[in-house]
Amino acid sequence: MSGFNLLHLVSQGQPVKLKACGLPSGHLDAVCVCAVCFAFSMLSYVLRCFVIPSAFTGKYTDNKEEGTYHCAVCGAPLFTSDKKFDSGSGWPSFFDLINKDSITLTDDFSYGMHRVETTCSQCGAHLGHLFDDGPRPTNKRYCINSASLNFQAKNSASEEVEASGGAGQSPPSSKNEEL
Repeated sequence: MSGFNLLHLVSQGQPVKLKACGLPSGHLDAVCVCAVCFAFSMLSYVLRCFVIPSAFTGKYTDNKEEGTYHCAVCGAPLFTSDKKFDSGSGWPSFFDLINKDSITLTDDFSYGMHRVETTCSQCGAHLGHLFDDGPRPTNKRYCINSASLNFQAKNSASEEVEASGGAGQSPPSSKNEEL
């Protein structure tokens, strides 16, 4: 799907104002429309306008791998897989955060009910909702949209360290050295 078609689908044909990215483009007041900034703007729009997938359709609902879940917009680490549980709700559910300051909580009165909305503290992206029916020790259920998350498997993080020569070591020099 092209960027234009995605924009049309998400915005339902309504005009969307993209924000300037701040990259050096020569015009400080110009809005950047490069592919990277366009994609970031679209993802940001989707996550801030509550476009959510149906229950049981998200790619992380049944994910059992060990690793870390990050904000899909800014990459901030939010949850670890050892805090994930099957709530039966159809969305990934967690009972605790990596850092209590990584999520902002706001009262949400949409759909004629009271819920607590969760947003990324770093970028403001909508993540999901918080409920008080989770397991012990927190009794919290962070019900998070798969579209709001990116997952980094624990194995992929350790493979990256091994590929770079191990933690704390410099990569081999690419210069030709005389013996």
